[in-house]
Amino acid sequence: MTSSGAKPIDFAGRAASSPQFYALYAEGMKLVETTAAYLDGPGRAAAKMLSPLGAALYSTESIRLTTRLMQLASWLLLQRSLNTGEMTLDQVVQERRKLRLGDGDDRIPHGWNELPPGFRDLAAHTDRLEARIRKLDDSLLKTAAAEAPEIPENQVIAQIDLLQTAFARR
Repeated sequence: MTSSGAKPIDFAGRAASSPQFYALYAEGMKLVETTAAYLDGPGRAAAKMLSPLGAALYSTESIRLTTRLMQLASWLLLQRSLNTGEMTLDQVVQERRKLRLGDGDDRIPHGWNELPPGFRDLAAHTDRLEARIRKLDDSLLKTAAAEAPEIPENQVIAQIDLLQTAFARR
């Protein structure tokens, strides 16, 4: 609530159910499909041409890339479920805690430039998508935290207080 008593506008919630969100959703799902097709086809062929060190890096980074994409796709699916009413905000927040969105660490591993350009392009696209999702996620988590009821710091003390109140009335 503001000092005037009016509720602030929920920009994060509006953004998550906006046409822009659905464009982000479509982009994320398309990136998952494109990456899978690349890794199964041209990426596999390109990996065979790499040095042993490059092949090991490609293997490691492709697992890392697919893991990140699955986390991003899971986040997008959770948000879509909230938007369509399939899940409540509390359910989404609970499930969201299981996800591990990246922290924006942009370290480039040694040998990165040896990896196929198509792979590096997909990884860069994933980085950009992840940064956009992290921004939206931070806003949504702040909104959810603001809407959450305040929980007493110690549940045991709260229960004892309730019992004392109940028995003191008798």
